Amino acid sequence: LLIVIFAALTYVFKKSWRMALFVFLALLFILNQGYWDRTLETISLIVYATLACMAIGVPIGIAAAHRPALYRVLCPELDMMQTLPTFVYLIPTLVLFGLGSVPGLISAIVFVVPTPIRLTYIGISNVPRPLIEAGQAFGASPTELLWKVEIPAALPTILAGLTQVIMLSLSMVVIAALVGAGGLGEPVVEAMETVQIGKGFTSGLAIVIVAVILDRVFRPSQESTSA
Repeated sequence: LLIVIFAALTYVFKKSWRMALFVFLALLFILNQGYWDRTLETISLIVYATLACMAIGVPIGIAAAHRPALYRVLCPELDMMQTLPTFVYLIPTLVLFGLGSVPGLISAIVFVVPTPIRLTYIGISNVPRPLIEAGQAFGASPTELLWKVEIPAALPTILAGLTQVIMLSLSMVVIAALVGAGGLGEPVVEAMETVQIGKGFTSGLAIVIVAVILDRVFRPSQESTSA
């Protein structure tokens, strides 16, 4: 039933029966391989991490675009957060919270949150100056300028950041299986420990399928980007 719902939602959002059919068949393959429950665990972790990252990153990116001094302060921290190896984030969260999904989720948020901050900053900073001046000429307040001019103009960049956040969250959630986060990363770790090539291949293929589905479904369409 969930597979049918996911396929129907894909058709509603993308208006493509080919995409809906691909989602239906891909999820059937995952169900056939016995990874359905772990796929749902992975998707739930991705959803939580994505919502948290966008809720944190977008307001900070907007504030940084309006205050260049703030972005200059944030830039070194963002560079460090994006260049540190992903495994480094697992160590302190594992010590603080122990094994489970919590350290994996927190590590994913810390690793991914620089992306929406940077892309929101870029989108807001690149809003054409004539648009802002036109809004000011009509007497728009700073809040009205933000919601009616800047955010709509920067929306394609912010949506591109959303897609990257989803993909980075997936990569980190899979790695977080090393600290007991569960999901599709768990059979990959088990296959590595027991040298089961077949299990490693099928679980890896399930991860690729989830990544392709999320990328295609949430990628902004050409119409919305041009608008």
